[in-house]
Amino acid sequence: MKELNQLPSLNALKAFVAAASHGSISKAAEQLHVTHGAISRQVRRLEEELNMSLLEKDGRGIKLTDSGRKLYLDCQPALASIANSCQQLKQQQQDQPLVLACSGSILARWLIPRLQSLQQALPDLPLQLVTNAGDDNPQQQADLRLTFVDSPQASDWLIPLEQERIGPILTPQLAQHLDLHSAQQLASQVLLHTKSRPQAWPDWAQRSGLNPQVLSMGQGFPHLSHLLEAVTAGMGIGIAPEQLIRTDLQHKRLLAPLGFVSTSSWLCVQIHNQSRLQLISPLIMELQLQVAD
Repeated sequence: MKELNQLPSLNALKAFVAAASHGSISKAAEQLHVTHGAISRQVRRLEEELNMSLLEKDGRGIKLTDSGRKLYLDCQPALASIANSCQQLKQQQQDQPLVLACSGSILARWLIPRLQSLQQALPDLPLQLVTNAGDDNPQQQADLRLTFVDSPQASDWLIPLEQERIGPILTPQLAQHLDLHSAQQLASQVLLHTKSRPQAWPDWAQRSGLNPQVLSMGQGFPHLSHLLEAVTAGMGIGIAPEQLIRTDLQHKRLLAPLGFVSTSSWLCVQIHNQSRLQLISPLIMELQLQVAD
């Protein structure tokens, strides 16, 4: 559109229309949250660009010149229409659910136990949860995502919530049979693991003072959610983040006799849609409060 190149400054037009509507530079400044001088400069800039006078003093106020009246009558409805259109688009976006994506394991074992508290704290938040069958990145476009990130650098779009802690887990029945007291005892056990994170056992072993080469890997599973089901079924000893099995530990469905060690990973919120920060920010603040508790 070649006409766009002929348009004056939008800020200048806004200042002019506001001043003309109120018949006052001061009231225009109040409406646009700027100074009296800023409105005067913008109007003067517009007059210089059009090479004509648009406003003139009228006692303590101002009035439109003939040219100013014509410009005002043409511009005021157009700017009002633009403002209404933008407001409608913003409202439509605010009415759409906030899409939070995460893996199936994080959803089932970290987010759902907190979901009722989140809904009570933010009753008006339209939250939609999306995931996939495994622990890979959900394919659906999301506004934000919960995920583990290795050595995260906090920023406006990446907010660490809590540091990951991993450790061996098993059922109470299996724990009673094996009677584990030290990391060295695992050298004689066949260990369940995930193919999505093959370094979990070696990382834990190194941080626990155990040579990873003495470990024997048994059945592998595609994702953590599958591994946790196998451990719960009593198939053997697995390894998992403490964050995802707290409820199981509290209810004694699973035990962690050797405890947990911290890793370089953190559970983080990744923001993918900066335009929805008005909805995202309260949710992040509430998640941070829940982690702190």
